[in-house]
Amino acid sequence: MQRLLKFVLLFSLIIVINNSGYAQVKKLSVDDQLLQDSIYKSNKKKVLNFSMKEFDTLFFEYFNRKIDPNVVLTKKDFYNYTVQIATFSDRLAKLYPEQKEVAAQNKEKWLSESYEDYLQYKTSQKK
Repeated sequence: MQRLLKFVLLFSLIIVINNSGYAQVKKLSVDDQLLQDSIYKSNKKKVLNFSMKEFDTLFFEYFNRKIDPNVVLTKKDFYNYTVQIATFSDRLAKLYPEQKEVAAQNKEKWLSESYEDYLQYKTSQKK
């Protein structure tokens, strides 16, 4: 029961942090989608075997690096984090079938994260 509660809280945190304030998902450039596909294929098996502790580490590392005003992630690093976080939604959907729809929405949101939006965020952070 405590594991389920931890999952629900973490999942809620991810959705709240990732909530971009708009209903329509943006389309990424073809180059960005190709990069995401490459990262997904090379990391899928590893991420699907992540424990919650490994996922927590990945997620908080990404979050801390994203908000650090002294760090600007490369495009590859940015998508490496967001694609792995999105991929973990597949694992959660298998572990918690009743949350399958929420996991799919969360995955879609993370895969729609744009490097250009991230750079704009970093620029506004310095002002």
